Amino acid sequence: MTTDRYPVAAGAWTPALDWLRGWWHIVHLGALLLVMALTPSSYARAQRPALARHLYLGTAPSLPWFTVLSALAGLVLIRIVTVTAVSYGLTQYAIEMVVRVLVLELIPLSAALFVALRYTLPQRAAVAALRGTAVPDLGRTAGQGVLQRELLPRVLAGVFAVLAVAAVSCVVALVIAYLQVYGFTPWAFDGYTRTVGQIFSPPVALIFALKTLGFGLAVALIPLASAVHDAPRSRSAASAELRALMRTFALLLLIEAASLMGNYY
Repeated sequence: MTTDRYPVAAGAWTPALDWLRGWWHIVHLGALLLVMALTPSSYARAQRPALARHLYLGTAPSLPWFTVLSALAGLVLIRIVTVTAVSYGLTQYAIEMVVRVLVLELIPLSAALFVALRYTLPQRAAVAALRGTAVPDLGRTAGQGVLQRELLPRVLAGVFAVLAVAAVSCVVALVIAYLQVYGFTPWAFDGYTRTVGQIFSPPVALIFALKTLGFGLAVALIPLASAVHDAPRSRSAASAELRALMRTFALLLLIEAASLMGNYY
C-alpha cells in the first residue's frame, strides 16, 4: 500500500513542475534574447530586411485599427465622465479622471492585448512550425543562430508595436479629452497642459513607461517563447495557444497590479 502512494504523489506535483519549468524556459529565453538585442551583430545588414519586415507587420496593421477603436471608446467614456462630473459639480476633476483611467490604465493594457491577438499569437504558429520541422533544436545552443534570425525580429517587433500603438492612442485620447471638455478653443490649452503635467509627475511617468514596456515584453516574448519550448509537447495547436494566452494575461495582470500599487500606494 505504501508503494502505491508514491506514483500518486509524484503525479500530483507534475502540473506544478511543468508550470515552473515553462516559466523558467520563458525567463531563460528572454535573457538570451536580451543579450542578442544588445549585440551589434543582430542589426547587421543581413538582419535588417527581416527586422524591418516584422516591424511593419507588427505595427502597420494594428496602429490604424486600434487608434480608431480606442478613439471611439474614449469618446464615449470621456463623454460619460464629463457629463457625470458636471452634474455633480466636479468639472475640475473630469480631466484628471479621464487621464488617470483612460490614458494611464486602459489604453496601454488594451494596446498590449490588441497586439497580442493581431500579431504575436499568429506569429506563434509560424515559430511553432519552424520548431517542429525546420529546426528541431530551436532554443538550444545549436539553434541560437536561428533564434537571432527568426525569433529576435518578431520579439522586437511585438515590443515596438505595443509602444507605438499605446503612444499614438494616448495622444489621440488627450486631444479628444480636450475637445470634449473645452471645445475648439485655444484659451484653455495652458490650464489643460498644466493639469496633465501634474498628473504625469516624474514617478507616475516612469511607472507608465515601465508598465508599457513590460506589457510589450510580455505579449511579445511569452507566446513566442512558448512556441519554442511547448510546441513539440502540445496535444493540439488550440491548447498550446490557449496556454500561451493565459500566461500572457496572467503576467499582464501582475504588471498592472504592480503599477497600481506604485501609483496609488
